[in-house]
Amino acid sequence: MPESLRHPCQSCGACCAFFRVEFNTSENLPSEFCEGAAPGKQIMRGTGAKHKPSCVALLGRVGQRVTCGIYEQRSSTCRKFAASYENGQKNPRCDEARARHGLAPLSKEHWREYVAAQSTALGL
Repeated sequence: MPESLRHPCQSCGACCAFFRVEFNTSENLPSEFCEGAAPGKQIMRGTGAKHKPSCVALLGRVGQRVTCGIYEQRSSTCRKFAASYENGQKNPRCDEARARHGLAPLSKEHWREYVAAQSTALGL
């Protein structure tokens, strides 16, 4: 797949290797990817590490090419996290994670280029 057709998050993954991902135990995630936290809570295995946290479901290399090994089953925490300007608004937490990995913040231009490439590929 050409780089311009890949969602900007698929060449990033910084949030998956920076933040603790905590969610309710009622969410139906594969147990091998989870570990206990506070009562009624779980975290994605690997995201609770003090140094160099990284979700065990993250596949690939941060800043190059990544994917989520359980994307369709990912937690609500992950589903709710939007990349900067993905929904038209800056997300300082996205920028913080990207900076930690030496990546520039996403801009509105990243999304314009991605949408234009998708439209072209679909013949719109």
